[in-house]
Amino acid sequence: EDAPEGAEPIAWTLLTTMAVGSFEQACEKVAWYTQRWGIEVFHRTLKSGCRIEERRLGHGDRLEACLAIAMVVAWRIYHMVKLGREVPDLPCDIFYEKDEWQVLVAHSTQNPIPPAQPPTIREANRMVAKLGGFLGRKGDGEPGAQTLWRGLQYLPAMTDVWRLMASG
Repeated sequence: EDAPEGAEPIAWTLLTTMAVGSFEQACEKVAWYTQRWGIEVFHRTLKSGCRIEERRLGHGDRLEACLAIAMVVAWRIYHMVKLGREVPDLPCDIFYEKDEWQVLVAHSTQNPIPPAQPPTIREANRMVAKLGGFLGRKGDGEPGAQTLWRGLQYLPAMTDVWRLMASG
């Protein structure tokens, strides 16, 4: 609609095996399709980040249990990315434990005394992603699932050391 003068309008066709008998049903199918990219990211995180295809557990129930845990991990990473982009000013303690965000801030600022308030989810995600190779340059945009899952691999050990140092 409303193509610029002299330009041919674009006509979109979405092929589906689902029955579409009304405009509302067509809108529903389009809404489903818009979720495709998120599903792709979730599956890539499950396959590449959680390495679910490399599991050689030898028995179906073991693989099922492993898959159940890996799906939660992949969902958490996907959700962290999504929140960091869509509602970046939320406090990060909705995902990160106090010791986790404190060690992230201490590491990022090189100051062992963390602030009283947690950083935003965007800031915490960027700190984790930097552990995973995210450079955070001006034109880099926000970190994605891949740099988050890489960075999250370091966070438990860093948090353990943080707790050990705090208890001594």
